[in-house]
Amino acid sequence: MRPERPLIAARPLARHSAALLRPAPAAAELLPQLARAGDHLARKLRLALAPVHGGEVATVECSAPALMTAADFAPSGLVSISLLGAITDGQPMLSIVEGDTVLRLLDRAFGGPGEAPYPLPRELPLSAELMVQRIDMLVAPSLAAALGLEGPIQVLRRAASLADLAAVAEDASLAVLNFSIREGARPAWTLRLGFPMAALASLAGPARTAGKPAVRAEPASPLNQPFADMPLTLRAVLVDVPLPLATLSGLRVGQILAVPVARNVPLRIHDTLVGHGTIGAVDDRVALQLTQLA
Repeated sequence: MRPERPLIAARPLARHSAALLRPAPAAAELLPQLARAGDHLARKLRLALAPVHGGEVATVECSAPALMTAADFAPSGLVSISLLGAITDGQPMLSIVEGDTVLRLLDRAFGGPGEAPYPLPRELPLSAELMVQRIDMLVAPSLAAALGLEGPIQVLRRAASLADLAAVAEDASLAVLNFSIREGARPAWTLRLGFPMAALASLAGPARTAGKPAVRAEPASPLNQPFADMPLTLRAVLVDVPLPLATLSGLRVGQILAVPVARNVPLRIHDTLVGHGTIGAVDDRVALQLTQLA
């Protein structure tokens, strides 16, 4: 079917002036916002990563944001790289944990002293991949909260190199945060997060920082009903002794196990850590003196 006359546009297409369009935020605007989010995340990771440290609270320090290419983001050697995605924005983020760190945490989880084998294997075993998965699951909620995301962050895939991950080009520009994590006298380990600049503009740019008008709301008081009479069970873990499977299988009646009480005892409600304290005695009864609240 042919028209009887040529088709003519009813009106001209819109042409937007560049002066009317909001320019993309520059790195000088985004990096200070990322630095504040990094400091917020460091405070949250102190408690969030306690499960991989035997329940102990770690010291977490965040570096200033640095700009680098994706090729320089991943260190050489044995590493595990995770591609994270914000469900609400669909923006990618990268997370790296070095292989020797994963193996040290895994050795400790199975009752060892927390040492990595030497030389390191060419690739991480399945049990180590499960440890990386656990770290990602612990970090993701805190990262979403630090960035002010409405939805959760999920792990899209993992790989041993950026080439295998196939997520970003090697020359892509990343804003990088390094978190130095130390628990007691043990060696510190590093968690590295990378944010492609295009994604960072969406995650921490003006559109997000403008936000919705703040609504003033008074927090519910635990002294008021129905919360005041709600029963909660506090649990102080006095002894938590990891033993390797070989030792457990060889236990005999009368055998003596050394179970030293930790100086810093965690206090929990179900699986939620609420504080730490030291053990003492009051009126011939064992007591816990609070030294820190979560």
